[in-house]
Amino acid sequence: MRTDPLVSGTPGRPLSAELSEQLVAVAVDILAEEGWGRLNSDRVAARARAGKAGIYRRWPSMSALARSAVSRFTLVTAPDDAGSPRDDLAALVASWRRPLSREERAVASLVGAARHDEDLRAGLDAALVHPLTRAVETMGARWTERGEQVPAERLALLRSVLEAFWWQRLTVAGDGALVAQHVEQVVDDVLLPIVAPLGEPARS
Repeated sequence: MRTDPLVSGTPGRPLSAELSEQLVAVAVDILAEEGWGRLNSDRVAARARAGKAGIYRRWPSMSALARSAVSRFTLVTAPDDAGSPRDDLAALVASWRRPLSREERAVASLVGAARHDEDLRAGLDAALVHPLTRAVETMGARWTERGEQVPAERLALLRSVLEAFWWQRLTVAGDGALVAQHVEQVVDDVLLPIVAPLGEPARS
């Protein structure tokens, strides 16, 4: 069972790990289905059939509960080696063609409020920003091994642009799914030129 550093009990009876998991699952459901504005201790307690005291023994606020919940997600992972930078990038953003998952909807519900809440920002960083950084670093190291080295400043730009597109997908109206042609255009016209600028050969 995972130990969550954001869950802290008060002296006395040990906290039930099963109830902790149940409360987190309920919080994710509320965030994904109804949004951050509907996450409160009354709703969590009612849906989990638990007492509010049990919630606040674990998390001091709803922000801390939301952070604990979404910090468990990894919304981005480095794809398997697809053979070229272009194909690696296409594989990385392949999920953009699908509707938002339950986890993505939960994260998306926090984006606006996270501007003013440190706990929520930390949750979004853990779910998307840090995994995206690791994915870009993994691909950059892979390209270097293949003799297709991309300068560090361009990898940093690539990560920033990818992050911007990811946030846009999470917050745009609708289910978040992009048409395949649009995704391909982003890869070919925006992402690949960062990796292989004009005037340099784009290995594929």
